[in-house]
Amino acid sequence: MSIPNNPGEAASYAKRVTAQVPALADLHRMTGILMAEHVPDKGRVIVLGAGGGLELRALATRHPDWQFDGIDPSPSMLAQAVQTLGPHAEKVILHQGYIDTAPTGPFDGAVCLLTLHFLPRDERLQTLRELASRLRPGAPLVVAHHSFPKEHGQDDIWLRRNAALGASGNTSKAHAEQGIRTMKERLPALSPEEDEQVLREAGFDDIRLFFAAFTFKGWVSRRSG
Repeated sequence: MSIPNNPGEAASYAKRVTAQVPALADLHRMTGILMAEHVPDKGRVIVLGAGGGLELRALATRHPDWQFDGIDPSPSMLAQAVQTLGPHAEKVILHQGYIDTAPTGPFDGAVCLLTLHFLPRDERLQTLRELASRLRPGAPLVVAHHSFPKEHGQDDIWLRRNAALGASGNTSKAHAEQGIRTMKERLPALSPEEDEQVLREAGFDDIRLFFAAFTFKGWVSRRSG
């Protein structure tokens, strides 16, 4: 996957990501269920990588009393989020930028979907530390992104499986093969074990895997303290 950098790409984001991520709507529903275990009825939630607005819309629809702050560096993706949110936009404050420019909170929970796999380990760790500093102690964090083993050629195996899944839908085989090459060259994905270690180092505990679909993994954790 790539980060849309122009209005045309942003407009087609929802269709593309739904085709590329298995059970995306279910992932959004599960995210809301996990967050609701600890976020109060009138809680405030920060969503990092909120451009496009799909997870914001899903959360706002099922939890109408929550308030949201969405962070994304792309103005075209934020504009798409406004369109996606529709009447739910009044519950959301959108901010252009990265985590270091986000409000300080404290927030009652955080969500970061399909974003962290774009960040190298050190930058990912710093981003998660900044996110933790904005959360109340015990607040939940839900993350999901590409994460797969790499030793002994396992990255090729899992990426090829992912490509086969795409090719069985509306993605051509040639496009799927190009996606494998692009991910290996440009995506600094970590193994699941490394992902969990980064969460611990950033200040989260009670880390639980809740979603696994080929190269995609999702965890729920809580801010330590």
